[in-house]
Amino acid sequence: MSRLAAAFARLRDPLANNGDPGLVAYITAGDPNFDTSCEIVRAIARGGADVIEIGVPFSDPIADGPVIQRASERALAAGGSLTSALELVRRVRADIDTPIVLFTYVNPVLRMGTGAFVAAAADAGVDGALMLDLPIEESDEMHAALDRAGLDQIFLISPTTAEPRLRRAAELGRGFLYAISRLGVTGTRDAVSHTARPVVDAIRAITGLPVALGFGIGRPEHVREAYQYADAAVVGSALVQVIADSSPGQEATDAERFVGWLKGRMP
Repeated sequence: MSRLAAAFARLRDPLANNGDPGLVAYITAGDPNFDTSCEIVRAIARGGADVIEIGVPFSDPIADGPVIQRASERALAAGGSLTSALELVRRVRADIDTPIVLFTYVNPVLRMGTGAFVAAAADAGVDGALMLDLPIEESDEMHAALDRAGLDQIFLISPTTAEPRLRRAAELGRGFLYAISRLGVTGTRDAVSHTARPVVDAIRAITGLPVALGFGIGRPEHVREAYQYADAAVVGSALVQVIADSSPGQEATDAERFVGWLKGRMP
């Protein structure tokens, strides 16, 4: 059983998780620098993240809101890249067993080459990959390469995803499906969108794959609400902002505390 499959099996077992809500925690690789990013990944694993999503810094994002855009800018200024993101995974994998999903736009992957990327990701200890701007209609080659390497391909499902595309994502997807709670870019909100549950229900009607709900989630009550109908909540911008607001040297400590707070383990 893969690390992702094991994580979601535990989250679905009330005896195994004691009602602990599922959490996918996102950080941008290389923000504020490579060594600190390594410390942050280890820290959020200790804090209780069930899955860690590591974003590859990219200069021209289309789905990231201002918080993650600024994190990418800081990471790129510090030398961040797809190659360094893979090295980050390699560096921390010896210390943590938490599943790691690489979140990237497709351009850096194509520049590296599909075969080279998949081989490097598998060797580093990546468990899955989400390429948010790779159309599902054009993903067969990537899917086949990831599948051969034992890596899960994660697909995004939005409130406007048509049923045929949802069925195709359910057919090709592995690990989990990432449900977008609302239209627009990433960023925290005061409440979970009213479109969140319908998109999860639409996925549930078609597939038994686990569902992680993201976009606009940044507080413990949001995580608990999402866990009522999804398998996990994805928190990105709120965690990235905590890191950005931390004093130098305190980023990992603050990130660990924040993840523990989201999970309901500490005030």
